[in-house]
Amino acid sequence: MSNPTTPTPAPGRPAPKAETDPKAETSPVDAPRESARKHRRMWDSRSLALISVFAAFIAASALVPGIPVGGFGVPITLQTLAIMLTGLVLGGGRAAAAVGLYLVLAFAGLPIFSGGRAGLQVMAGGSAGYIVGFVLAAFLVGVAAEQIIRRLPAKRRGLWFFLAAAVVSVFASHLPGVLGMMVNLKLSWQAAFAADLVFYPGDLLKDAVAAVAAVAVHRAFPDVLVRRVK
Repeated sequence: MSNPTTPTPAPGRPAPKAETDPKAETSPVDAPRESARKHRRMWDSRSLALISVFAAFIAASALVPGIPVGGFGVPITLQTLAIMLTGLVLGGGRAAAAVGLYLVLAFAGLPIFSGGRAGLQVMAGGSAGYIVGFVLAAFLVGVAAEQIIRRLPAKRRGLWFFLAAAVVSVFASHLPGVLGMMVNLKLSWQAAFAADLVFYPGDLLKDAVAAVAAVAVHRAFPDVLVRRVK
C-alpha cells in the first residue's frame, strides 16, 4: 500500500527531489567553506571603520610630545599604550591591520611618528626596532585578549589583560628595540639592554592603564570583540 501523503510521480516524469534540511550539520567537506564565510564576516564595514579609528588613535598618541631619555634618540611616548589598547580592544587580526595602516601612512610621508617625523628614514635611527615591533605586539596581545575573553568572566579579565600586555611588551617591543639599537647605533648587547631598561617602569604603567581601559570598553561595547569571539 502506498503512502497517501507522498505524491506519486506521473508516468514519464522524474520523481520530485527530496527536500534538504537547511539546519543539517555541515559536512567535513563544507567546513573550510563555512570557516571562510565566518572570516569574511569579521571584516565587515564596522571592522574597517574600527581599524581606521584606531589607526588615527595611534597617530594621535604619537603626536603627544615624548620625554627624551638617554642619548640614543628613543623618547618615552604614549604609542605603546595606544598599541596595547588597540590589541586588547580589537583582537589580533584587526589590531595588526590598524597598526599596519598607521605605519603605511607614516612611511608614505605623513608626520605621525613621534616628534612629527615621517618617512622611511626613521628606520635608520634608534627607534627602528620598536617600530618594527608595533605590528607584532598588537597582534600578539590581541590574540591573547581573544583567548582571555573566551575563557574568563568579565571580572577576572583586567589582571590577565595586564599580564598579557606586560609579557608581549618584553618580547615584541623591548627585544626588537634592543636589537634595533644594536644594529643602527652599533651598541653592544649590554649597552643596548641598559638603554632599554629605562622604558620598563613607564611601559608597565601604560600596560596597566591599557588593561583597565580595555575592560571598560568591552563592558560598554561588547559587540567590539566579546560577542565576536564567543
